[in-house]
Amino acid sequence: MSNFRPIPFADPPYLNNLPSPYYSASHRAWQKTCRAFISENLLVHAMDWEREETVPEDVFRKFAEGNMLIPNLPAPLPVDWLKKLGVHEMPGGIQVEEWDYLHTAIYIDEMSRSGLVGPSGSLTTGFAFGIPPMLKFGNKHLQERFLPDLLLGKKRTCIAITEPEAGSDVANIQTTAVKSKDGKHYIVNGTKKWITNGIWSDNSAMAVRTGGPGASGLSMLVVPLKDYPGVTMRRLKVAGQISAGTTFIELDDVHVPIENLIGSEGMGMKYIMTNFNHERLTIAIMATRQSRVALSSAFEYCMKREAFAKTLMEQPVVRHRLAKCGALLESQWAWVEQFVYQMSRMEKREADIELGGLTALCKANAGRVLDECARCAVLLFGGNGYTRTGQGEIAERIYREVPGARIPGGSEDVMLDLSIRQLVKNYQNHIKQLDRPRGSSKI
Repeated sequence: MSNFRPIPFADPPYLNNLPSPYYSASHRAWQKTCRAFISENLLVHAMDWEREETVPEDVFRKFAEGNMLIPNLPAPLPVDWLKKLGVHEMPGGIQVEEWDYLHTAIYIDEMSRSGLVGPSGSLTTGFAFGIPPMLKFGNKHLQERFLPDLLLGKKRTCIAITEPEAGSDVANIQTTAVKSKDGKHYIVNGTKKWITNGIWSDNSAMAVRTGGPGASGLSMLVVPLKDYPGVTMRRLKVAGQISAGTTFIELDDVHVPIENLIGSEGMGMKYIMTNFNHERLTIAIMATRQSRVALSSAFEYCMKREAFAKTLMEQPVVRHRLAKCGALLESQWAWVEQFVYQMSRMEKREADIELGGLTALCKANAGRVLDECARCAVLLFGGNGYTRTGQGEIAERIYREVPGARIPGGSEDVMLDLSIRQLVKNYQNHIKQLDRPRGSSKI
């Protein structure tokens, strides 16, 4: 065992030489591989790139060439496709067949260790959420046209759901896709807003309206973006996660080949909802690591900062504030680990039903915990935490990123409501299965 003792709250307990029932030798080896690669190729530059508001293009290529984008996909990995493309094992020697959700969670956690979502998100968001609808629901022809370049990082994609008038209210999407007279194209018109990675994407998995109002009228298309006729894109200036490339997309009579339909018309809502579970768990893991960075940074600062002839750590009120946030943080992490373990042991369909509502709740709670930890860090850093440079810069930046955890992937209030509605639905379905005809008895 290592004698190194990190700052309290800086790493999950399993990395502090504490026993855990979740992590195998494979998981621990993967964590070491992840930390080495990500530290060298991302973390040491993350703050500079966030200040510059962009990540150099060659970084995406490095991650692609090192097969370090593939871990963004939901587990289990698409083994057949990866082997077809010559990828038989992940970095560190892990066979693609052995990959589970714990490997995925370790990757997401390590990618978030800078405390800044922007630099890592610039590489991962489109890959993580834009590819899965094509993998899960696209026909063979569509997959063969798009997946080889996307999985190997030769081209980029994104997920394009949100619109100016339709955020968490997905069923209200207004972007239309009308078939051309010759039946060879969908003519797409509308706008998409807050699309992460959009500005760099060759195409997108886009939600469009092919039918009437409501959820049943939604479909998904692979819509070409970069340099495509009728498509105009510009970056949006958002409060945090600036380097992730948040994009506004305008679509003006965009001719999309009919073959770019993902799955079947009218099934878009189902595809989107299925995709959300992976997105929400990903956000929960990232937000929990951001909470960890904020709290451990404040902890370290309080050990050395003096006020009233004492270090801040010697002040009971400071210790009390750290303790409350520490309890929230480690409770949230324990919940995340439990979720990830359950995901690694359940079939996808069963997990979507049993864990869908709870995933929304976990994501919502992660945002609330981040809000508490980030606010605690800013207050303990004092004036430094309110300054965009210097000792408290990390706390100031994380605090600005809090809404980026509480709004995307389904805003907090919607997630809280969804979680209970889903739990009620599951409970009622279970009761119906147990119901017996009146007058019968069970001995």
